[in-house]
Amino acid sequence: MFFAFFASQKSMAATTTDFSAHFSIKSLSESGIASLPSSYVWKYVNDRSILDSSDDPFPIIDFSLLTSNNSEQRCKAIQDLGQACEQWGCFLLINHGFPESLINRMMDGVKGFFNLSDEEKKEFQGKNISDPIKCGSSMNGVTEVRSWRDFLKVFVHPEFHFPHKPAGFSDTAFEYVKLMRELTRELLNGISKSLGLEPNYICKAMKMEPSF
Repeated sequence: MFFAFFASQKSMAATTTDFSAHFSIKSLSESGIASLPSSYVWKYVNDRSILDSSDDPFPIIDFSLLTSNNSEQRCKAIQDLGQACEQWGCFLLINHGFPESLINRMMDGVKGFFNLSDEEKKEFQGKNISDPIKCGSSMNGVTEVRSWRDFLKVFVHPEFHFPHKPAGFSDTAFEYVKLMRELTRELLNGISKSLGLEPNYICKAMKMEPSF
């Protein structure tokens, strides 16, 4: 299981730029360039709407009902969850119970990490795609069109890996990930039930057993 964090900068008009002096999109954006490098411009534009013309509302799942002691409410929430997965493949989760203070601390930690200097972030650059901590940008890879974003990817299961900078970010992330795993387990149990399977079927298949 891994988490990925991304930070993007304001887009600009196309230009030609030398990337050699920059490790991140952030430093490139702050270097004074006035236009978007041409390698970040997608040449094929698809005007098709992101959503189709369906009048069906976007699915919203109430997590408090999914874990309710009221069997009727819980069954209805499981049914709605199954339909959302089958018909949309995604949904908006509300009433998840995450403390707002923890979410804010997590966001501050993410901002703090991407505000580190390029030299500090290079410590977490990684050498292989399988490294448990990997920081970089699309400038580090070779693709037809690069993504205008920096990233931090970390593996948190079965072992927890995280950068030690900025101070306190790792502790906050550990707390956040622990709650996220509990929430994910409940959602997977609900999806299993909606398919007529044992509640923990998907968790077992994905090896979601507690690791910390």
